[in-house]
Amino acid sequence: MTAHLISARLQNRSVYSRRSFATDASSGSPNPDPNSTSSTPPPRRRTLFRRLFIFSKYTLYLSLTSVVGLVVLTSFLFIHDLFTYTSRHVDRVPMNPLALHLERGGPKNLPIARVLVDDDEDEDMHRIARDKPRLVVVGGGWGAMGVLQTLHLGDYHVTVVSNETFTTFTPLLPSAAVGTIQIRSLIEPIRKIVARLRGHFVNGKAVDVDFGQRLIEIECVGNGERVYIPYDKLIIAVGSTSSTHGVPGLEHCFQLKTIADAQAIRRRVMDNFEIASLPTTSPSERKRLLSFVVCGGGPTGVETAAEIFDFCQEDIMNYFPKICREEVSIHVIQSRGHILNTYSEAISQYAEDKFKRDGVNLITNARVAAVTPEHVIYTSKNEDGKMEQHTIPTNFTLWSTGIAMNPFAKRVTQLLPNQFHKKAIEVDAHLRVKGTPQGTVYAVGDAATIETSLVSHFLEFVEEADQNKDGKIDFDEWEVMVNRIKQKIPMAEDHVSKAREIFTMYDVNGDNALELNELVKLLEDLGNKITSLPATAQVASQQGKYIGKKLNKLARRMERQEQEQKMETTQPSAGSATANTSSESSRNLILIPDEAISAPFRYFHLGSLAYIGNAAVFDLGKYSFMGGLAAMYAWRSVYWNEQVSVRTRALLMIDWIVRGVWGRDLSRL
Repeated sequence: MTAHLISARLQNRSVYSRRSFATDASSGSPNPDPNSTSSTPPPRRRTLFRRLFIFSKYTLYLSLTSVVGLVVLTSFLFIHDLFTYTSRHVDRVPMNPLALHLERGGPKNLPIARVLVDDDEDEDMHRIARDKPRLVVVGGGWGAMGVLQTLHLGDYHVTVVSNETFTTFTPLLPSAAVGTIQIRSLIEPIRKIVARLRGHFVNGKAVDVDFGQRLIEIECVGNGERVYIPYDKLIIAVGSTSSTHGVPGLEHCFQLKTIADAQAIRRRVMDNFEIASLPTTSPSERKRLLSFVVCGGGPTGVETAAEIFDFCQEDIMNYFPKICREEVSIHVIQSRGHILNTYSEAISQYAEDKFKRDGVNLITNARVAAVTPEHVIYTSKNEDGKMEQHTIPTNFTLWSTGIAMNPFAKRVTQLLPNQFHKKAIEVDAHLRVKGTPQGTVYAVGDAATIETSLVSHFLEFVEEADQNKDGKIDFDEWEVMVNRIKQKIPMAEDHVSKAREIFTMYDVNGDNALELNELVKLLEDLGNKITSLPATAQVASQQGKYIGKKLNKLARRMERQEQEQKMETTQPSAGSATANTSSESSRNLILIPDEAISAPFRYFHLGSLAYIGNAAVFDLGKYSFMGGLAAMYAWRSVYWNEQVSVRTRALLMIDWIVRGVWGRDLSRL
């Protein structure tokens, strides 16, 4: 039995050896000597070596590419500096003598700047000053920038008047107020923007205007002298001021509308924390110093409260005594039932929940009664419905509740008839200021409000619609009137869409016709339902771009008319000018009605957004979007895209990176 098992094992080994030899022979390699020490590396080790080789190769490629890129960038900067820092001499600058010796005139016998000092610097500027209509833009905000960015070069002799030498990206002012981004990232010099149009900038403030002689009175910044600037087209984009609502003590409050406001807030915030850190500061005084009160629950107030909270969480916690963070209290006082009340209900609720989690004190349905240097006094109803007065000790109060009329806008309304709006200049659907010579003066942005009254056009509507002149409006005539209302007041379009239902509702006696008294009541009710456009940057920007596009079309039409006139004129009379003067151009410009150029202004709401502390909310009308970091980065991308220049985009991106890596700057400048 044992011999049989041994024989079977030897036979199996012989078969296995033959199979192994056959495999080696088929592969073309001899059978290796079992005593030989040389053998091929295992596949696993060979794969590891190959991966190391590939990694080293691409690392070398990346290093060489980086070195080459750095060399190219350095060479580019060197070449740029080589051609930038050169000696440039200015000799014999051409200048019109009238620019140095201004004539006097106008209602107040002031100097009239009909010729500016740089009108004759080169041939292009001389041609524009000689042949093109004068366009004066008053203001440097969103509306003015919308106009300047849309205008075509060479169509108008453009002059921008502003008391600031720069335009400001106002939506990010709350971020600048606590150092999240730097002030320089939000501003762009107006001179650089208007240079594209070969235009002019006057650092001054508009104080008065003469619509008859088309002269605007400017008070120059610096020397305080006053001068008239003539215009053919005037665009008023002076913005607004904060509404006081008759509350005493607002001189103790901060506002947040300008760069100077943001700088003042930043200094006060840093001072409060530094004083609170001193060992000599009492506990009660420390609590007052670290109490921040925001009056107003709109986007500006909410974003400022959120930025202060982020500042405390991310920087005060790390670099100041911990007691400073513990004693901080942030209060938001809102007169309505919810913050962000112009947004959707879901967004308001989300923001309120976020603030409650963060410990921000929301005080709704309350009104500020007074502000003192050390307190904010407000009133609210108790559980019994009775008004109670409350006091918050504070050393920082931000006032952000509503808007009021700019002084120059107020002066314009005083000079014109039928200007009864208390907060803005009333304009028609083409943004023309009501009461001025038609087609000469426009107003955009916070300084303007589009008319919503239908009753004021009652006689005009009846005259056009009452075709049989019977003093009644039947349904067919009512449809004619509806079309005219849509053309005159585009914002009423949604309210008159159901023409038959409205007609039946106000046809009280059921005679299938509207009496004049019934028609008056109908138009009055419709006018009350129309909501004015919000005073936002989005509205101002769209209005400015609308005016810019309209002026471009107007210039094209004027050029065609001038060419036709030249073709009709065979031989000019002796002594006549061969080129059109700017006065002739301006007359042609005024003769062309706006209705022949473009449709009335229509606002397209692109959505509203707000930052609420490492989170953001978007109100897109039918849809809402809210969340944490993803929404915050979406919010950042929108504002980054809306910057006025590539320079500010680059600076803004750098600021966000610096803040994320090293935190905010805690210096008190």
